Amino acid sequence: MGQVLAIETLLQDRRVWRGQSPSPQVNEALATGHRELDLAMPSNGWLEASLIEILISHDGIGELSLVLPILAKLSQQKKPIVLISPPYQPYAPAWQKAGVFLSSLHVIQAAPKQALWATEQALRSGSCGAVLTWPMKADDKSLRRLQVAAESGHTMGFAFRAISTASNPSPAPVRVSLTGTRLEPDLRLVKCRGANASAKAIPFHPYSRH
Repeated sequence: MGQVLAIETLLQDRRVWRGQSPSPQVNEALATGHRELDLAMPSNGWLEASLIEILISHDGIGELSLVLPILAKLSQQKKPIVLISPPYQPYAPAWQKAGVFLSSLHVIQAAPKQALWATEQALRSGSCGAVLTWPMKADDKSLRRLQVAAESGHTMGFAFRAISTASNPSPAPVRVSLTGTRLEPDLRLVKCRGANASAKAIPFHPYSRH
């Protein structure tokens, strides 16, 4: 009887693991603003608390048009949108026309190594709606740190990278590729958690300028 009482005491003190798994965290999704892209994803949108890779064949192909709708929605909720070392100066009138509140837009310039650190800190802080980064050289370890930071801060991160990195493994739950030309873009879902990527091109029409 004494042993039974002792075990019960330990259980009440929570010093014994009962073998129950914790409830899984639900990673919600937000509509991308592009109906065809939403339909191609099992989550029906961009996964929150995740690193999302956008692999492009060249700059200006329409990569920002992919994310402007969700950035507009987040900024209208007064959530900060942070750009870490963008390769070009954002064209404010176009961002505003797309619905982004410029008061929520923040641009941070940093050297490549510091940019990765700044991205990780912004994602981990939990105070941002979304963080955009353009890592020139990011290995699997660096990307994994960004993914963990996105999960910890429950923040959406977008990493714009060269299409040549598509063959490299990545911890990012979502990867899309954008090739072709701005007039005839070829958008494809390379990777998406919860489903096999489709080889079919996804209809996509970029904004005229951003």
